[in-house]
Order: sequence, then C-alpha cells, then structure tokens
Amino acid sequence: MFKYGRNLLNIEKDSKFAQRIVFLSIPTALVFILLVAIQLMTPIMAIVSYASIIVFNILLLFPMTFEMQQLKNYISTLASGENFDEKAMSLSEKDTKEIVNAVNAMHSFWAHKTDVLEAQTISDTAVLDSLPDPIMMIDRAGNILGANLSARTLFGKNITDKNIEKVFDSNNFIEAVSKVLKKKSPSENLIFYVRKPVAQKLYAHIKQLPWLSKGRAVAVISIYDLTKAMKIEKMQSDFVANASHELRTPLAIISGFIETLQTSARDDEQARDNFLKIMKEQAEYMSALIENLLSLSKIELNQDQKPEGKANIVKLANEVQEALTIRASEREMAVKIRQESDIPEVTADAHQVKQVIQNLTDNALKYGVSKTDVTITVYKVDNIPPSKSYKVAEGAAVAIAINNKGPKISPENLARLTERFFRLQEHKDLNIKGTGLGLSIAKHIILRHRGNLTVTSTSYNGTTFTIYLPLEQ
Repeated sequence: MFKYGRNLLNIEKDSKFAQRIVFLSIPTALVFILLVAIQLMTPIMAIVSYASIIVFNILLLFPMTFEMQQLKNYISTLASGENFDEKAMSLSEKDTKEIVNAVNAMHSFWAHKTDVLEAQTISDTAVLDSLPDPIMMIDRAGNILGANLSARTLFGKNITDKNIEKVFDSNNFIEAVSKVLKKKSPSENLIFYVRKPVAQKLYAHIKQLPWLSKGRAVAVISIYDLTKAMKIEKMQSDFVANASHELRTPLAIISGFIETLQTSARDDEQARDNFLKIMKEQAEYMSALIENLLSLSKIELNQDQKPEGKANIVKLANEVQEALTIRASEREMAVKIRQESDIPEVTADAHQVKQVIQNLTDNALKYGVSKTDVTITVYKVDNIPPSKSYKVAEGAAVAIAINNKGPKISPENLARLTERFFRLQEHKDLNIKGTGLGLSIAKHIILRHRGNLTVTSTSYNGTTFTIYLPLEQ
C-alpha cells in the first residue's frame, strides 16, 4: 500500500515522507485519545478528525517534499557533471526557487572559474613545454608532481609521480634537493654527473616555491645540460690542436721555400718553378685539411640528431659514379655499379650518405691498382653486423660495398683506418696525397645513422669497405 502510494505520488523511497506525516500527527492523535477518554468526543468522530488532519498534513508537506526531492536530484546531477534540464522541474515554493537560483549562480561562478583555470593551465603547460631546458616541480617528499616536455624527453615519459632518487643517480644532487625540501636552504645550485639514460654533465637550480603558491608543489628544479657545451669546447680545442699540428709542416715548407726564393734561388728560374709547384701542392693540402676538419667538426656537432629525410642509395651511387668518371679515367679505371632489384629508400641524411660513398669510392680509385675496376654493390640485408664500440640499429638495412683491387692491408692497419690523420706508410712512400680524415668523417656519419662500417682485405680480392644503413631510425 505504501509502495503504491509512493509510486503514485512520485516520491523516493528514502524521502521519509510517511515518517514525517506520522510524526506530525502524533500530538493530534494524543489529543483525540484524551478527548475520547473523557467522553468529550466519540471514537468515530475522533477517527474521522484524525484522518482529516493526516490528509491536511499530506497536502501541506507534499509540495515541499517533492520540490526538495527535485532540488536534491538537481544538485546531485550538477555535482556529477551531468546535464540536467532545469525547465523540467516544477517549483512553487518561494524558498525552493531561491535555493535553485543560488545554486545556479554558484554553479555558473565555479564553471567560469574552472574554464579560466583550465585555460591558464593549458597556457602555462604550453609555455613550460616550449622551454628548451627541463623543469620539474616536486612535493615535500621529493616526488615529481609535474615536468615539462624537455624533462619528459630527457628523463622518460613516466617521470611524473616518481621520486627524484629514482630518476637521478647523483648523491650530490639528492643532498642539494634535500636541503631545499627541509628548508635548510632557500635554493641550491650545483653541477653534477649522471650515467642514465646517457652519460651527461648537468647544471641544476633548485628553489623553494613561495608559500602563496597553491597545490602540493614546494620546490621547482630547473636543469641545464652542459654535455653539448662541453662537447663543443672539446671540439674547438681538438680542432685547434689538430689544425696547428697538421698545418705546421706545410707552413714550414712554404716558409722555407719563400726564404730560399728571396735569397739563394732569387735568380734561378728552374728552382723557382719547382718551388712554386711544391708550394702550390702544400697550399692545396692545407686547404683540403681545413675543409675536412671543419666538415668533421660539423658532423660531430650534429651526431646526436637522428636523420629524418629519405635517401635513394642507388641514385646516390649513380651520382658518385658520374662525378668521379674523369678521376677514374685519369688512372684508366672505371667505377661500376651492381644492385639488387627493389632496393628500398632509407631514413637518412642524403647529403651525408653521398659524402661517405664519394669519400670511399675516391679512396678506392686513389689506392687501387691502375687499369682495374672499382665496384659499388648495393643490396639489402636482414640485420646490421654488430659493432664493438656502439649499438647499431635493429632490423633490415641497405648495404653498400665498395671494392678495389689494391694491395692487401694488414690486420693491424685495418684496425686503425678510421683514426684521425692515420695513413698507411706505403701510401706516404708512394707520395699519394691525402689528409687522413676521409675515413674518420665516414665513421662519424655512419655512427650518426646507427649503421656500421666493416673492412675486409685479401691479396686476391682486394679491399672492400661495406657501409650498412638501417631502413628506419
């Protein structure tokens, strides 16, 4: 009966409507019982009067109960973020309408505040993500609450919610952060080293956030990577050292000949022509040396940047063949290309790959036996042979094998071919010009592409340099 009545009146089960009616009717019931007891009212009249009072209470409380029920549902719906049709509510009580208006005003106010806060958060995040240096916010326990894009890129996407002790393997850095968190120091600056994910030299600035800042963050950490700056400094010092060392000899030769031409050979026309020829050769050597040193420095500077373009190896090999045709004809040699069908493009810096192929092919012509052929063979392999000094890329690759019919190179010299300025003694004895940097340049280009370079040399098949470049980076 009560369930039927609730359903009929559309009143929720837990609204306690019936209990309220009964509770309000108890004093009246006691009065009617007293009147019946002293015989001032008959029992039938008392029951009819009591029933009338209950009906009156129902009519009085129902609108308020029903509207409070609607108001509760409305507020619950707003709190859960769902949509609620305010027009579907039927409100007659003034107080209820005022409550609804107040709730609506409060909802509009906080909705606006939320939109502003969200827009500000997006804006702040975009600004922080655009900064080149890593920035992290930490709580009192040293947990990372937030990190910008640079920090996530450098230390991992899942850095947020990790403790700094799990991210940085430097005791000096952890101690500096601890000082700031324990308020022993308002800020700390230090240089420290980490081994993971790669060996790096880092500068850190750790600073307490003002007490007015909201949220759980109590300190901010900004990191500056000094590794690249150190690398540039080393490259500059190496360039100066190498250039000064290698340029000393040709400069001494040129200075000596100039002095001779100014004194004893002033009037010797034959000596003058011979000396000028040698001076020209030494000047060309210095020019080539400086150009190669600058090229090597530039390649080393960009060695950590993964190539993104596409390169057609067969096309590059054909371009090298065409460019070296005259040089090959001077030694009565020829550059021939062999290739498998359907050689795919590789993700690579096409200019640098062409530079490697041209350097190695030029060396093959320079050091090969006259009247023989230099062969460039392009084919696909399933895996790149592993390197002893660095990790190569996984997966399929394109191989470029450059072979000449030259004298066998000993195993001891094979191991040193990619060293800077290293040249075989027999080549020096034969007065074959070179700077000794071509293979070093090739090595660093291949290292940037996460490929490999192998060399084999036999007395019957000559020397073969094989370049391996992964299809994808």
